[in-house]
Amino acid sequence: MMTGQHIDLSHTITDGMTTYPGLPGPVVATHLSREQAELAYGPGVTFQIGMIHICTNTGTYLDVPFHRFADGHDLTGLSLDRVAAVPAVCLQRCGDTAIDLSPEEVEGLSGHAVLIRTDHSQHFGTPAYAQGHPFLTQAAAQALVSAGVACVGIDSLNIDDTSDQERPVHTTLLRAGIPIVEHLTNLAALPAEGFHFTAVPPKIEGAGTFTVRAYATV
Repeated sequence: MMTGQHIDLSHTITDGMTTYPGLPGPVVATHLSREQAELAYGPGVTFQIGMIHICTNTGTYLDVPFHRFADGHDLTGLSLDRVAAVPAVCLQRCGDTAIDLSPEEVEGLSGHAVLIRTDHSQHFGTPAYAQGHPFLTQAAAQALVSAGVACVGIDSLNIDDTSDQERPVHTTLLRAGIPIVEHLTNLAALPAEGFHFTAVPPKIEGAGTFTVRAYATV
């Protein structure tokens, strides 16, 4: 039975942080300071308005088909049924690098979020995060497509083997319209099943990926 407790599965975004090597870090700044607000509104009346310059692949983020395919839908076409309060399972694969999932293993998971726990997120923000990271195989991706899952997430640098430039897992899942959530964290706090998953990005036209506040409700 669910208790309604929320478990945060997202990395904190900080000024200048590195999510993926080679991509620019975010710039978190101030547009209107509290001191400037007092000059505009009067003594003791303060507001802060921030400015963020951010690569869409920052922190914990979600990919939709446009990320991989020019004819795929962007964030405005993302169905909330795939990423908001979706029944979910967490499959533990700690210690595995190339992660296979058999059709039998994902049978019955139609409409579910499938989260892959590797615990690689413990290295986030360090050089080790980009080295020997776990990933799904193309066969695993095809099994997930055949099962009709709602979305797929992983607590690793990339759901694909980054040495394979063709990115077969992104290709297989996104062509089938299945969103991908990468750079999850804290999956050890989840049960194997019996919870819901949410990872909703802003509704941005022309973007194929963006930061999310991913969380589980248990």
